[in-house]
Amino acid sequence: MSRQVKLALAVLAGAILIAVLMVQLRSQPEGAPREERAPLVQTVPLKTATEPLAVLGSGTVQPSEEVSVSAQISGRLVYVNPQFREGSLLRSGATLFRIDPSDYQNRVRSARADVAAQDVAVLTAREEARIAQDELNRFANRTAGGGLTLQTTGGDDLASRILPPHKLEDKAGAETGQSKPGAPTSLATREPQLRSAKAARERSAAQLADARLALGRTNVRAPFTGLVRSESVAVGKLVQPGQELGSIVSAATYEVRVAFSEREAALIPGLLGARTSRIPASVYLDYGGQTWRWSAHVDRADSILDPRTRTIDVFLRVPNPLRSGVKSAGSGTGAAPPLLLGSFVRAEIRGGSNEPFMQIPVEALRPGNKIWAVRDGRLRILPVRVLQRTDRVANITTATLSKGGHVIVNSLRAPVDGMRVRIEKPAVKTAKPAGKPARVKTDD
Repeated sequence: MSRQVKLALAVLAGAILIAVLMVQLRSQPEGAPREERAPLVQTVPLKTATEPLAVLGSGTVQPSEEVSVSAQISGRLVYVNPQFREGSLLRSGATLFRIDPSDYQNRVRSARADVAAQDVAVLTAREEARIAQDELNRFANRTAGGGLTLQTTGGDDLASRILPPHKLEDKAGAETGQSKPGAPTSLATREPQLRSAKAARERSAAQLADARLALGRTNVRAPFTGLVRSESVAVGKLVQPGQELGSIVSAATYEVRVAFSEREAALIPGLLGARTSRIPASVYLDYGGQTWRWSAHVDRADSILDPRTRTIDVFLRVPNPLRSGVKSAGSGTGAAPPLLLGSFVRAEIRGGSNEPFMQIPVEALRPGNKIWAVRDGRLRILPVRVLQRTDRVANITTATLSKGGHVIVNSLRAPVDGMRVRIEKPAVKTAKPAGKPARVKTDD
């Protein structure tokens, strides 16, 4: 064995010996119990709301009153209001269009002439009846005196021509109340002729009233202040009775139809019963990147459940919808718009249930209507009753509402009721130190 091999083996043996000595002479580490780290959770405080619950919904703006404009008579249009166009605002009583009145003016003149002729006929009949009554009275006086015979009545006497003397009632029959077969009839006094003349006069007066009414209908006016929703008129167009020529929506009030579930509708006191006061509400419209608000109130609720959606329709009435809305949220300097008919809006009905509730982020609501609450450093899985839920928040109530605590908003891998958790503290924002003011160079 060469000298180099022996030297290498000696070095290797020495290294092994040193390693063994180091292992045997090392100190043993002190043992420590294993520490289990509680999961870290993100929470928001559970606080009871102090205001009444506001029931939220959405719906479409629709007219509360709308009428179809049509002609009641036939004729050709000779005038159309320039403002009678779709989207224009018309005041109450404004003329929409006018039908050629020439034919109807002639009918009024003709009917007026008929009334004048019948007035003359009535006067003639009344005078004839008076003369006939006077002659009958004079003839009755002659026969009652006993001094006249049948020959005393000449052929020129009107009474003798109307009724022969031998057919008049004698004095004895008049005293007993019994008349002979030849007693005077109503025709002798010409009363039927007078009534016939009066009836003809009434008929002529009615025809005159109809002619005047038709003449008045040649000028069609707006029944109320409103917006023109549609129109189909032009000068020279021939129209017929009942032909629809447009529609006008009342600008006094609009309606918003909001569908609520049975649970949401139950949160509004007295919604389906007799109400002594209006339930206040608000309507919100997003326009131009801003949110605008209009005051409203609950007008009525449909007592028939929608068979397709199983919801209850609630109608909100918005007064003065063309008045500019009040800015509710957002920034900017855009002009305030009117409430747009047909727009999709959000609705909020105030004066809801006074039952205590909490508002939590919607992501904190777990499947099965449960929440994960933190009380005394431990996780508590609590069942809750959801009063209302939106895309962002959920209004809930639970039997242990008064105990407070925090609700977990993040997810856990294996949550167990009673397990310890750690609440993540919110980051404290520190203000950056202000830099030294810039030195301004000045000219000496």
